[in-house]
Amino acid sequence: MLKFSLGFGPKIAGKIIGETEYVISALPLGGFVKMFGENPDEQEMDDGDKKASFAHKPVWQRFLIVLAGPLFNLLFSVLLFFMVFIFVGVPTPVDTTRIGKVTAESAAENAGLQTDDVILEINSQPTLSWLDVLNGVKGSEGRELSVVVQRGTERLLFKVTPKIDSVKNVFGEEVEKRFMIGIVKADELTYTRKTLIESMQTALAQTWMYISLTVMGFVKLFQRVIPASEIGGPILIAQIAGEQMKAGWVNLFYFMGLLSINLGFLNLLPVPVLDGGHLVFLTIEGIMRKPMNERAQIFAQQIGIGLLTTLMVFVFYNDIVRLLS
Repeated sequence: MLKFSLGFGPKIAGKIIGETEYVISALPLGGFVKMFGENPDEQEMDDGDKKASFAHKPVWQRFLIVLAGPLFNLLFSVLLFFMVFIFVGVPTPVDTTRIGKVTAESAAENAGLQTDDVILEINSQPTLSWLDVLNGVKGSEGRELSVVVQRGTERLLFKVTPKIDSVKNVFGEEVEKRFMIGIVKADELTYTRKTLIESMQTALAQTWMYISLTVMGFVKLFQRVIPASEIGGPILIAQIAGEQMKAGWVNLFYFMGLLSINLGFLNLLPVPVLDGGHLVFLTIEGIMRKPMNERAQIFAQQIGIGLLTTLMVFVFYNDIVRLLS
């Protein structure tokens, strides 16, 4: 390996260790690895150098070498979740009737309900789980409800009139309309210690869930369900990382795992310059039994660089707009 770069473009700083130059580049959008024998002008060499040359290896070996980068992103996520589950435990949601959030200008806020209130009864019916709360509100058909809550040491009664509203999924799509009062359940978790095997199984399941959400999010972006203004870059990532660090190292590890999965998935997209584009070239070479035309590859990579540059400008624009607004 000749060069290992964090980012693209002009070199800001670097150091040579062994035969590899480690570099920090100007454009903080991913990174790249330059391997010996990768460029056409490096492919004329003696037999001794050919053993270490990327271009002189079989197609299947080059395919696996390129695939290793994105694959490591996914495996790194598994490792992060595994460490959390081993040292802290596997998180399980606690079924509670405690209010975690009251939506602004909602029926609940207008009635006087507050965050951390524990709902005890709805229309004299005990609420032992959050499902009891949901069913009590949903079944009201818009009629006024008598809601008894525990607030500190006080037991308080409120009159709340539900309003018809949209229920949305994680991507902001409307799933159904039903009567709601504008409250969200408190996020309370309990951590259960598991064996090494169980922790690894849960880490794999967690990673797969995040991969599925990432793929679906990408699809929803193209379907314009998620607005393009939601795309963020390095500034947004730094902001979120800071917030997660304040919330605790477990939250930070979860965010790092999700970020690693996103990077792995993006690198696998069939865009020239990205690993996914190289995998497409190698697949064509394996099928055709010869490399793609060099001029076609260079042209495709120029298009890929143009797309990445445009994306970089766009995400920086979104980040700056968020800061200003």
